[in-house]
Amino acid sequence: MVPEIKRRTIQTLIAGFLAVLMLSSLPIAEALDQETIMRRDLVIDLGDGLMTDAKFTYPSVGEGPFPGVLLIPGGGTPDMDEYMPPYATETGKPARPFLQIAEYLSERGFAVLRYNKRGIGFNSTLVDPEVFFDTTIQDLERDAEKALEVLMQQSEVEAGDITLIGHSESTIIAPRIAVDNPSVKKIVLMGTAGRSYYDIKYFKTVDLRVIFAEDVLDTDHDGLLSIPEVIEGLGPGAKAAISAQDLIENSTGEWLWRPHWNPDGDDFVNIEEEFESFLVRLIEYAMTAEYPGSKLAQSQLALESTMDMIGNVSSSILILQGENDILTPFEDASLLEQRLTESGHPDHTLITYTGLGHYFYPEDYWSITMGPIQDYVLHDLEAWLKDPARRVRGLVSQLQTAENTIENLQGQLGDVKLEFEGRTSQLESSIEELQSESTSLRNTIIELDGRNMELQSALDSSKNLTYIALGVAIIAVITEVALIVQIRSRS
Repeated sequence: MVPEIKRRTIQTLIAGFLAVLMLSSLPIAEALDQETIMRRDLVIDLGDGLMTDAKFTYPSVGEGPFPGVLLIPGGGTPDMDEYMPPYATETGKPARPFLQIAEYLSERGFAVLRYNKRGIGFNSTLVDPEVFFDTTIQDLERDAEKALEVLMQQSEVEAGDITLIGHSESTIIAPRIAVDNPSVKKIVLMGTAGRSYYDIKYFKTVDLRVIFAEDVLDTDHDGLLSIPEVIEGLGPGAKAAISAQDLIENSTGEWLWRPHWNPDGDDFVNIEEEFESFLVRLIEYAMTAEYPGSKLAQSQLALESTMDMIGNVSSSILILQGENDILTPFEDASLLEQRLTESGHPDHTLITYTGLGHYFYPEDYWSITMGPIQDYVLHDLEAWLKDPARRVRGLVSQLQTAENTIENLQGQLGDVKLEFEGRTSQLESSIEELQSESTSLRNTIIELDGRNMELQSALDSSKNLTYIALGVAIIAVITEVALIVQIRSRS
């Protein structure tokens, strides 16, 4: 009997322990199921009747407001996620670099806004070709400014602590917005366009392809390209600089040069005289002709290069650059960092990545490989944004802004005081003039009163003389009449 009681007691204790364990694990399970970030769908009014979709993400826990981040989409037709379809990626799965950045940062204390480029819809679909191909770089800058306004209007955002993140084409836009907006404390440039638009295009269209032809395709280094060299150098796949399909064709069952590369029709393409010459004509056409997208390209030609204007940016600057990037070459990031150093910019950092390309995914130098951003790049981004020195600098910047505001107000108060004193002096002078005029008027009145009295006295005297003269005249008349009567009576 005792063993039975002991067994039941042990079973009861075990059941009780399991029940307590299950109950205590409910909050943990609930916490695990809880979303780490919150999401909000927004629509941004770009003006002129254009609207675009946006997504706002922020931490689900913690006390806000949170530092704000705006993701500005890059070149081409990217949506808010910079979506890449499965067939274009190395992994065979869709990639969404901006979605990665947004959720990575929102899970770690940032409120992030991303938006579709004008004319672009879900999954980087071109939904309005007319709007997209009519766009200028100035339109895209205004769109980013509108998105920035929307970000700063969100109650979860600390409006005085904003970071702009630009990728590729939008590295032209982010610095220009930062110059005019003191709330932008940090900018991040990923795949940086540092030189002028023409210089970058010339490098990609002409210089890079000539280097590729000389160093990779021209295996005997005689300055001439043959069809076997092209087939051997390029193989069945395409390279980013130039593909086999760009150079040769096989419509008749025989590999032949495309006519524009080989105008004299011989077996070889002279790299300098034919290959490079055609590329130069191609870049000149791209810079001057009208074609879908030419408005955007040509609007950038008149822009001052980012390298030349970056000295005007007081915000902290992070440059992230893949060393194998051939779309925005490594040289641009290096030149930009040098210019920042020369100009004495107080807080700038260049981080480069061996073996990564334009999309911060592994690639060799002569190809463009797409895929998700590598985790260590995201870690570097977060670490830079959260660096205490950068926070202190932000506070110092806010203090300096407050001091400048106070100085401006003091200056305005001084101007108002000077204006008040000037107006008071003018008023006092006017009062003195009026008083002087009043005294002069009073003296004039007294003088006129005296003259009036004199005239009145003279008038009275004149009246008396008139009366006397009239009396004398009457007496004379009477006397005369009397004499006449007396004479007549004698006669």
